[in-house]
Amino acid sequence: MTTTKVVLVTGAGRGMGVDIARAALDAGHQVVATARNAQKVTEALGDHDDLLAVALDVTDPASVQAAVDAAVARFGRVDVLINNAGNFYAGFFEEITPEGFRAQVETNLFGPLNVTRAVLPVMRAQRSGVVVTMSSSAGLIGQEFCTAYAASKFALEGWMESLTPEVAPFGVHTMVVEPGFFRTDLLTPESTSYAQPSIEDYAERTRQTVAAWNGMNGRQGGDPVKLAHALIGLATSEQPPVRWVAGADAVAGVEQKAKDLLAQVDAHRDLSSSLAHDDA
Repeated sequence: MTTTKVVLVTGAGRGMGVDIARAALDAGHQVVATARNAQKVTEALGDHDDLLAVALDVTDPASVQAAVDAAVARFGRVDVLINNAGNFYAGFFEEITPEGFRAQVETNLFGPLNVTRAVLPVMRAQRSGVVVTMSSSAGLIGQEFCTAYAASKFALEGWMESLTPEVAPFGVHTMVVEPGFFRTDLLTPESTSYAQPSIEDYAERTRQTVAAWNGMNGRQGGDPVKLAHALIGLATSEQPPVRWVAGADAVAGVEQKAKDLLAQVDAHRDLSSSLAHDDA
């Protein structure tokens, strides 16, 4: 892989995607920045010789393929894919409609699958590349009010972890990123929507949770610009990490989850070990 990379970023019309695309440009890379409306990319990033703004809807495979074809036509290759596009549909499970749950998974899981499916043939032909997918600490740690979101992110984790050995023989690496709370657009109305309250038993907890998140919006501890520059540095390095837990809050949460998992294993170790066939 050359020093200057071709970096394709989804969801680059606003928020973290803009920061990631700008960080890649600042580092001297060629960038294919995509959004449903390519004009929003241009408005956010301006004109740049090394920037190609392309319309891409991650839920539309034809749109995805057209964007990847445009990237290869312009720059000749794709070295780094950053699956960043996503949204947040929050609420208690009983109040989330089946359609709402499916829509969350469609964007956050099948979206990255669509884009990666289109990019992998390019990377296999090159015998090099890095597939980066933005997960979340919610992809490792479940919590109330996040059933649909966490389900979509947990699924990303399993997909990426299983994809790693499949593409490694072709010189293609994978990297999954689990950020904690960063001062992004995630909690704004443009990215977050809430299930319609319908069950009295959940009403007060819903009110408290929404109020807490609204109060947190714009005050999260993590700096998305620092995250973006660190992410580009890791993704374009000689050996990108398979997993990057980003942010002090995420590190603390994942460490506690690891301890909890080990404790749960130990709690029934003898019972679990007694389940083999007698002749095994």
